[in-house]
Amino acid sequence: MPETDAQSLPRTPNWLIFSLVAIGIFMATLDGSIVNIALPSIMTDFEVELATIQWVVMIYLLTVTSLLLSFGRLSDIRGRRIVYSLGLFLFSFGSLFCGLAQSAHWLIVSRFFQGLGAAMTMACTPALIVDTFPETERGRALGMMGSVVASGLTAGPVLGGLLIHYFSWRAIFYINIPIGLLTATGVFFLLKGSKADITRQETFDWSGAVILAVLLGSLLMAITHAYDWGYFSTPTLLLLALCILAAACLLYVETRVRHPILSRSLFEIRLFSMPIMAAVILFVCLFSLVFLMPFYLIHPRGYPVNTVGGIMACIFVALFVVSPFSGALFDRIGSRFLCTLAMALIACSLFSLSSIPVKASFFSIIWRLSLAGIGTAIFLPPNSAAAFSAVTPENRGVASATVAAARNLGMVLGVAIAGAIFNSVFYNLSNGLSLKEYQPALEGIFMDSFHFVMKAGGFIAILGMIISFLRGPENVKVGSRQL
Repeated sequence: MPETDAQSLPRTPNWLIFSLVAIGIFMATLDGSIVNIALPSIMTDFEVELATIQWVVMIYLLTVTSLLLSFGRLSDIRGRRIVYSLGLFLFSFGSLFCGLAQSAHWLIVSRFFQGLGAAMTMACTPALIVDTFPETERGRALGMMGSVVASGLTAGPVLGGLLIHYFSWRAIFYINIPIGLLTATGVFFLLKGSKADITRQETFDWSGAVILAVLLGSLLMAITHAYDWGYFSTPTLLLLALCILAAACLLYVETRVRHPILSRSLFEIRLFSMPIMAAVILFVCLFSLVFLMPFYLIHPRGYPVNTVGGIMACIFVALFVVSPFSGALFDRIGSRFLCTLAMALIACSLFSLSSIPVKASFFSIIWRLSLAGIGTAIFLPPNSAAAFSAVTPENRGVASATVAAARNLGMVLGVAIAGAIFNSVFYNLSNGLSLKEYQPALEGIFMDSFHFVMKAGGFIAILGMIISFLRGPENVKVGSRQL
C-alpha cells in the first residue's frame, strides 16, 4: 500500500478532531476514576480480599501499559483512525461484560479486554492532537485536553458514588457503552480521508511487540504479587528472570529490524526521556493516593460512598482552571520550572496526608487533596508538550504511546507499591489480619499503615522534583523571538 501524501488530504477542522478525541479521553478517564470509587463495594459484593480486588484496577493498567507502544507504532503505519475507532468499539464491549460479571475473576478477565481497547485508543489520542495543531498552539491544545481529562476524573467519583448509591457498581460499566459506540462511529466516518488516515509503507515489528509485552507483563506481575508470594519466592524470582531474559531478547531484536517498535534514538533525546521518567513518578505518587484514599474515607472516617465520590473529585477540579494556563505558560517559558514546582506541590500534599488525623475535618481533607490536584494540573500539559515537541512528526505515534505508557506504568506501580506497603504494615501490626476483616478496633492500625504509604509517596515525589529539574531548559518561542 503506497504511503498517503498528507498534503493531498482534505482538511478536517481542528476542533472537530479535538472534540472527537476529547470524548474518547473523557470516557477513558471517567471509567478509571469511577472504578476506584467502586472497589470497596465490589470487594464486599464478591467477598474477596484487597489483594484480589486490586486486580480489577491492575489488570486494566497492566494490559494498557504492555500494549501501548505496540499500538502506537501500529497507528503510525496503518493510520490512527482505524486503530482509534476499533479500540473504542472493543472498550465498549469490554465494559458490557464487566457489568455482567458474576465473580471477581470474571470481572478481572473482562477488564483485560477493556484494557485492550483502551490501549488502542490511548496510543492515538495525544498524537491526533499534536498532528492537528501547529507548534505555537500545541501547549494550549494539550492544556485544554487537560480540562477534558479533569471533567472525566471529576465527574467519575461523583457520578460513580451516585450510581453505586442508587443502583449498583455494575452501572459504572454500563455507562461507557453508549458513549464508546457513538464516539467510535463518529471517528470512523468523520475522520475518513483526514490526517488520521495517513499510512506508511513500513513493516510492523511483531517480534518486538510480543517480547515487549512479555517484558512489561512479567515485571508488573512480579511487582504486584511479590508481597503475596514472597519477595524471594520461586514465582517472583522466575518472573524477574523472565523479565531480564525478555529485556536481553528485546535489545537483540530491536537492533536488527528495520523499523523497531522501540527507537533507541528517541530515548537519547534528553527532552523526551526525562519528561517520560518524571511522568512515571508523578502517576506513582498520584495513584498511591487515589487507590487508598477511598478506603480511608469509608472505613475510619466513616463517610457514605456518595460523599466519598464528591471528596475524591476535588483532586481533579483544579485541572479545569489550571491546565489551560499551564499549557499556555509552556508556550512561553518551557516545562522545567512548571514541572519542578508541580512535583513540589504533590510532595507537600502527600507529606501532609502522612499525618492526617482519623477524624479529620472536611476542609482538612479537601485542601490536602486539592494540593495534589493543582500539582497534577500544572505538570501534565507542559510535560507532554515538551516530550512531543522534541520528536519528529513521523515518530509521534510511538511518542504518543510512550507518554501514555509512562502514565499507565506509573498508575500500575502506584497501586502496586501502595498495596504492598499498606498490606505489609497492616498485616504485621494486626498479627495477620487483612483489610477484609476491618473493624473499628483496627482504626489505629489502618491509620499507621495509611500514613506510612503517604510518607513513602512524598519521598518519591521529591525524586520527581529532581528529575524534572535535571531535564534542563528547552528552546521556547515568545512571539517571534526564540529564547
